[in-house]
Amino acid sequence: MRKIIAAALSLLLVCGYGAAAPLWGGTPAVTAASSARAAADPLPAMIKAATPSVVGIIGKYEGDGSGTDNRYNLSHGSGIIVRADGWILTNAHVIKDLQNATVVTSDEHSYPVVSAYLDEFSDLALLRIHASGLKPAKLAAVSAKIEVGDKVVAIGTPLSFALRNSATSGVISGLNRNVDSAYRLIQSDTAINPGNSGGPLLNMKGEVIGINSLKYAAVGVENMGFSIPIDTVRYVMNQLMKYGEVKRPSLGLELEESWSTLVGLPSSDPLTVTRVASAQARKAGIQEGDLLYSINGQRVSSLADINELFKKYAPGAAVTLLMQSGGDIVSRRMVLGKGDPLVREEGDEGNGQAGE
Repeated sequence: MRKIIAAALSLLLVCGYGAAAPLWGGTPAVTAASSARAAADPLPAMIKAATPSVVGIIGKYEGDGSGTDNRYNLSHGSGIIVRADGWILTNAHVIKDLQNATVVTSDEHSYPVVSAYLDEFSDLALLRIHASGLKPAKLAAVSAKIEVGDKVVAIGTPLSFALRNSATSGVISGLNRNVDSAYRLIQSDTAINPGNSGGPLLNMKGEVIGINSLKYAAVGVENMGFSIPIDTVRYVMNQLMKYGEVKRPSLGLELEESWSTLVGLPSSDPLTVTRVASAQARKAGIQEGDLLYSINGQRVSSLADINELFKKYAPGAAVTLLMQSGGDIVSRRMVLGKGDPLVREEGDEGNGQAGE
């Protein structure tokens, strides 16, 4: 499992089994008792219904540094079924460089991954297996309301591939977290461990509200997991399904956040242009040292603000930037290029695509 150091903590890229209900009929008294238990605690039934849509993904990373061909030296993650005909969603870091990747469903069927489309910018990937009759996960609507304190469940394959379909529960701890990610994340105290990456974060309706991706791991730190929200998931998944890549608009600028934004203080400070990389930006008159306040009237103070805003735009769209240049407040109108929203040179593809 790969590690990212952030704020003196180790931020891990991470990856259900519910109590089985009787499949046979029962006496009226037993049925009534079961109904009463379900009414008192809907969690087991929800986990049971959601589990068939969760898969394990296993393989071996290319160039793992072991120097040996150890058949037990494997890596694994989790995923969700998004279409009955064999489309699986997971994290990009789960599938990147994974050789002989295999998907294992909850009913113990194994399928080789035949193609994979990666978007490392969002850390999401779409896989294809040759299968039919699979049970797609229920994806929450983009407009689904979630609040801090809502109960949630994570299902996945923590630590060992033998622990497939493990379920843990908790609550949403925070929203719109900007934690070593291009987009804002959901924070929960649900136990998320290495191997849970790519698995679902579910609401109590059994709907996927996020894809589990990161956790903080350090002495004295407990239950700080992070998930990619469903609006980002749908945005990326739909483009991967349609194009095999995410066609993002790009400012062609390298921007620096203010000190207050970086340390997490409330801030409306502008971003500073540290490099002008695209012809469009130069043509608009943008220079190093300029300050960026807003895009099309929407205030931006962090890189995540821009990435979230640009989910509404496509390459070629024209936008108006409110900036400070040479001490003057000015408007700069420019046409968005293609690539990562920031930093990349014009025409540089910001999306990875892989296949077998």
